[in-house]
This record gives sequence, C-alpha cells and structure tokens, in this order.
Amino acid sequence: MQAQSSHSQKVLSHSSLDQAGSGAAAHGTPSPAHALLQSSELLKGQKTIGILHNGSLYRLQATKLGKLILTK
Repeated sequence: MQAQSSHSQKVLSHSSLDQAGSGAAAHGTPSPAHALLQSSELLKGQKTIGILHNGSLYRLQATKLGKLILTK
C-alpha cells in the first residue's frame, strides 16, 4: 500500500497536470481539487469507453501495451 501512495504523489505532481499549460509542475502539497482515479475505475473491464465532454464524444482506449489513447 505504501508504494501505491508514493506513486500517487508522483502522478499528482506531474507537469501534465499543470493547469496553466506551461509544463511547470506545481511544487508542494497537491490541491484537493485534483481527483485521482485508477484507469480501471473508468474502464471497468472494457478496452474502450465513451466520454461526453462539452457536447462532444471522446473515446478512451487502453492499448495492448497498457497505454491510454484519448480521441475525439
């Protein structure tokens, strides 16, 4: 369980989560406004799911290599 908590902290401070889009990661304690979900919670055993966002349909797909692809 400890290793998972450590990994969660790394994900929350990753530069891709920077709201300003500058690529600079925020330092310090992660904001509680950031939700962290496991991909398995979203996919629920499926390889592909649809996500409605601002009236558009997106597709989230898990690859054979364990990567995620989001397409419009």
